[in-house]
Amino acid sequence: MERISKFIECLIPVTKCNIKCSYCYVIQENRREGIIPELRYDLDTMQKAMTKERFGGVCYFSICGAGETLIPEYTIDIVYRLLENGHYVNITTNGTLSRRFDEILERFPKEFLERLHFAFSLHYLELKRLGILDKFFENINKIKESGCSFVVQLNMCDEYYPYLEEIKTMCMNKVQALPQVAVTRKEIKYPKMDIKLHTNKSEKEYIDNGNSFDSPLFDFTMENFKVKRTEFCYAGEWSYQLNLVSGLMKRCYCSCVVQNIFKNIKKPILSCAVGNYCNSDYCFNSSHFMSLGVIPELETPSYADLRDRPQAEWYNDRMRSFLSGKLKNTNIEYGSREKIKSHIVGIYDKVAYKVYLELVAFMKKKKEKGKFEN
Repeated sequence: MERISKFIECLIPVTKCNIKCSYCYVIQENRREGIIPELRYDLDTMQKAMTKERFGGVCYFSICGAGETLIPEYTIDIVYRLLENGHYVNITTNGTLSRRFDEILERFPKEFLERLHFAFSLHYLELKRLGILDKFFENINKIKESGCSFVVQLNMCDEYYPYLEEIKTMCMNKVQALPQVAVTRKEIKYPKMDIKLHTNKSEKEYIDNGNSFDSPLFDFTMENFKVKRTEFCYAGEWSYQLNLVSGLMKRCYCSCVVQNIFKNIKKPILSCAVGNYCNSDYCFNSSHFMSLGVIPELETPSYADLRDRPQAEWYNDRMRSFLSGKLKNTNIEYGSREKIKSHIVGIYDKVAYKVYLELVAFMKKKKEKGKFEN
């Protein structure tokens, strides 16, 4: 069985979506522009840029759109190329575009499907309003029968409170287990990051409702919510954040150290861990990065343990084995020289990121002032 070598969190900056959820980050930030951006590089170049040889082994690419991930025609092409390269891939989706799932099942060989994982977001009230709940679960079961792995996850929010028992019953009937629960946030990014739980009620009620699903994903996320990490983190060495449209790859979300990995495919991949100089108030996506072990000194549940419902067999054996692994098992930790280099880059990155936030805040204020004056 393959072992995970690197984790790459991938963004497709599509803002078009076929549903409209109150807790959507894109809607919160007024970025729902309905845009499907064109790829800046051809698929052959992208595929050659993301080989096992270049990344140093088998990687896990997790792909998510700012809108619905499967709306762009090219999403499936990118996924095919990554699987052809021998990697494992996750697609985060609202699960409603049946023709896309049919295309995947018709086009992808069985060996590819075994390395494909879907994170199905259960946007319950929107699916109910549109009358497509049955379609959502039909697509999940098609995927399961094909040999793919999946997780069903519910974004906890106030408007779901009256429907929680209804949601539980439906999921038990349709996918033989309760959904995992994702934490929704209210975010202010500029000029200073401010993050809260997405609720107008008490935090206790929010947490109690999440706990009622017996969800390891929810438990782990809440355990690490707004906890500043000071340990040595290997993001930038063992994991990355990549924009699939532009090719720009960062060490992590809040880093200004960037490489365009599609521009020169012969250039080595960026290699400098964030270390002790993380610019984030806390690990925004701890259930991905921390569960895969970017901070090796911390003992954490595996990625698979946080998502699979073993009694319902959401994961195939191959996927469970791969996503039960830790990055420290296939990578080498830094010695003192590498850590000094990381510290130097980290000091630069902290200053650069502060300037970046101030510049964005200034431009945003200027834009808003212009709208007001007009």
